[in-house]
Amino acid sequence: MLGTGDGLGVLEQAMRAALTSAGAALLEAVLAGEDGYCGPRAECGCGRQAACAGVRDKTVTTVLGPVRLKRAWYHCRECKHGFAPRDQQLGIGDGSLSPGLSEMTALAGAEVSFARAAALLAGLAGITISPKTVERSAEASGAAARAAAGAEAAAIRARTIIPLPPPEPVPDMLYVETDGTGVPVRASETEGRPGKDGDGQAGTREVKLARLFTVSGLDADGRPVMDPGSSSYAFTFDGKDTLARLVKAEYLRRGGEHFRQVVAIGDGAAWIWTMAADLYPHATHITDIYHAREHLHDLAAHLAFITPDPAQWLQYRSAELDAGNISAIIGAARAYPLDGIKASDLDRKLGYFERNAHRMRYQHFRDLGMFIGSGAIEGGIKAIVVQRAKQSGMHWTVGGAADILALRCQRASGRWNDFVAPGAPGPAPALRAAV
Repeated sequence: MLGTGDGLGVLEQAMRAALTSAGAALLEAVLAGEDGYCGPRAECGCGRQAACAGVRDKTVTTVLGPVRLKRAWYHCRECKHGFAPRDQQLGIGDGSLSPGLSEMTALAGAEVSFARAAALLAGLAGITISPKTVERSAEASGAAARAAAGAEAAAIRARTIIPLPPPEPVPDMLYVETDGTGVPVRASETEGRPGKDGDGQAGTREVKLARLFTVSGLDADGRPVMDPGSSSYAFTFDGKDTLARLVKAEYLRRGGEHFRQVVAIGDGAAWIWTMAADLYPHATHITDIYHAREHLHDLAAHLAFITPDPAQWLQYRSAELDAGNISAIIGAARAYPLDGIKASDLDRKLGYFERNAHRMRYQHFRDLGMFIGSGAIEGGIKAIVVQRAKQSGMHWTVGGAADILALRCQRASGRWNDFVAPGAPGPAPALRAAV
């Protein structure tokens, strides 16, 4: 018996436990009114008829606690498979978690380690499930979301689903940024893949990520400002060609053809510009200025033995880079005669600037109110991948990492209810314009 001297926290916990227990009992009573009986026979997944084999119990863990169900059970003599139609009706399938609790485990498992997720569910909701159950449930939710998102992307590319135009007023610019990072995986996932320096076996698998976002205006200092809540993401472990297909679908879903200006920012890798030229040929291409500065420092170091004042030389070239005067940088570097391997290395280093000169008109891009750095995708890599998949001691399967990253991408894209919440997946309202 609780008295008035008990702390409020103790009273709250007691009340929550009582209400949860009562809620579970009520839910069990409501569900007891239907066992899913479909007659003496029901169609089996193998295409044959399964016979009713009585009633079987099943305990399902819900957001209110465990609930015991009685379900009509069918057994197929041909494929030896047994099933309860009621499980499918309730959205339980072959699992033991309710749809509501599955969503909770997906959310918790996407945000923190599975052990911490289990602890959070116990502490916040009073639900006790093992870390392994959280892992299996969250990854299953992620796999379903990934499959549904992939099917939607394929339908958009095939134009069997035509996205509606973005709502007015349409933001001024749509940005597309891409990057990649390695995710630590189990040794079996990198068999036959050389390490980063070509020695030993690789310890990671690269995930490529794209971030699309809009910009509608400038701040008081004339710098572009990302529209709040405008980011959406696409990712893959399957390489640049797969990413290109996903980015194309996301670009079309976002109504990319309706924006006044599309801007593609990348680190200078050829595949990024090839993808951009194919998907949005009218876009402005910008080489990330931070990568360009790294290449400039590398160039200066290469010439330090011959330039009279290396620090001053770099200072002048940095000013030229900021101004977008790439021809001046190339001319200054070519002013010193080099032979042999030094000359070959100089040609290779300058090739980066020569290939990307038209993408390095940084002062011009600033004057147009454009971002010139890839901070958005760097932040996306950190928020989507690093904070969850690259923590100390983690070693993923590629499939498991992809499932969890799918959940994180959908949440960060504001599309959780489209693919993960109970009742999902299904096309979002903005996509329901099929031909």
